[in-house]
Amino acid sequence: MTNAQKWVAAFLGLFLILFMLQRLTQDEEAYDDVDFYGGDEVESPANSDALSLINRMNCASCHGADLKGTKRGPGLYSAKEYWSRDDLINYLRNPSSYSGDDRFEAYKKEFNSIMPSFSNNDVKDLGIVADYLLGLEE
Repeated sequence: MTNAQKWVAAFLGLFLILFMLQRLTQDEEAYDDVDFYGGDEVESPANSDALSLINRMNCASCHGADLKGTKRGPGLYSAKEYWSRDDLINYLRNPSSYSGDDRFEAYKKEFNSIMPSFSNNDVKDLGIVADYLLGLEE
């Protein structure tokens, strides 16, 4: 057997080992969202996606880590009182288009800040965030 053949055989052997390891661990991943110990509900993948988007968009800097509001921005738990899903997505894309609204003028005075635009984000991502915010309950 030549050196090239030995290297190819070693590479194929390593590939097969990694492939088998992936197959063995794949079944375990299917149970990641199941709580076998009867504790609190495990965070769903959809909530995980929403929370990572909220972190990436830096919402906590104004609305707080718990999204219940700070001196810089209002709490978001009441979003479902004011918004439909489509309206909230449109607001996130272009908050300045709501600048004439009395509620937003009051927010601007109270919090001394304005909501940034997230128009550079994918609409699907904004939909995930909107669904999460509309589902928040205290």
